Amino acid sequence: MGKKKKEIDDRFKKFGTVSFTSVTKVNDFIDYLEQGKVMGTRCKECGAVFFPPRADCYNCFFSDMEWFEVSGKGKLMTYSTLEFAPMGFGDDVPYAIALLDYGDYKVFGRISNDVPQDQIHIGMEMTTIVNKLPKGRLNYMFQKA
Repeated sequence: MGKKKKEIDDRFKKFGTVSFTSVTKVNDFIDYLEQGKVMGTRCKECGAVFFPPRADCYNCFFSDMEWFEVSGKGKLMTYSTLEFAPMGFGDDVPYAIALLDYGDYKVFGRISNDVPQDQIHIGMEMTTIVNKLPKGRLNYMFQKA
């Protein structure tokens, strides 16, 4: 009898404009995005919180994680408007990348093009939302709260 080929869980290839990896230990992240939820992980052993989600805790080295939803308002800590883009993102410029502080964790991502550049300021409240891209691809972005 021939050896059965192992099925590869490559759901992560749906993430972002350009996917640089298709396989990860946190592929459920994509399922949550499809449900309209942006999720992170929390270590059940030590309580460390991670975004982007991790399957393994670097603090206590346990792999017993639970999912939590990134919800509510975050404060804009810093941002930068990109005029030049990395490979695969050239058609998107200009766009703004940012870091939001949710208290226990921070989220790095893009600010929605719906937010005018002249209205972006440090300290403003923003939310993290799912963004649907062409061809069934998904990511998340920030919008004004």
